Amino acid sequence: MAIIPISPVIGGITPISIGSIQPGNRTGQVAGDDGGSGNSFGKVLADQLDNVAGAQAKADNLAVKAATGDLQSLQDYTIASTEAQLLTQLTVQVRNKALEAFNDIMRMQV
Repeated sequence: MAIIPISPVIGGITPISIGSIQPGNRTGQVAGDDGGSGNSFGKVLADQLDNVAGAQAKADNLAVKAATGDLQSLQDYTIASTEAQLLTQLTVQVRNKALEAFNDIMRMQV
């Protein structure tokens, strides 16, 4: 049984040196440069955390209105509460995956 070597990939894969790798740098950008799009990872993350906080504040406000009898529609509170719960669960899962990835990187042999 003969072992046939794997043919090279055609189409412009260029080798990189270890010194040129920077976190999050996949398009040749300078680290910290968001390419002019205005949306860095940190900004997107901060905006999403603000959305979670806003959803929780809205649910809390509607809960107070429901408890005092000022709420006209109970469905509004139910929807806001479920939305805040789902956003919180999503945020926790993203955090867990980020920590898992960080731990995997730290365990790598150099």
